[in-house]
Amino acid sequence: MSTLRNSVRLIGRLGRDPEFKEFESGKKMVNFSLATSDVYYDDQGNRVEQTQWHYVLAWGKLAETVEKFVRKGQEIAVEGKLVYRDYETKEGVKKSTTEVVLSELVLLGGKEKS
Repeated sequence: MSTLRNSVRLIGRLGRDPEFKEFESGKKMVNFSLATSDVYYDDQGNRVEQTQWHYVLAWGKLAETVEKFVRKGQEIAVEGKLVYRDYETKEGVKKSTTEVVLSELVLLGGKEKS
């Protein structure tokens, strides 16, 4: 049950190709944006689609897998944990971000959206 304390599962499409980085220490990381969409009908019967964007990070072997097999527009399922981080931009502006740190990845079939 301890894994339920901070766990998130999402199915969505990549908004951009993953960005791969290798640090001097040899540690590997990849990040990408993932779009999830919900569809509902409003009171007038109009179809409404709401898209949420999620920032996803992967490290090590999982980062290498993402770099090799995942591309913009592809549908994937991810599982990971939420991490909240504060940082400062080059201009000195303080910002906060929420990231999904990937622990599992499933490549889904189907057509890629352009």
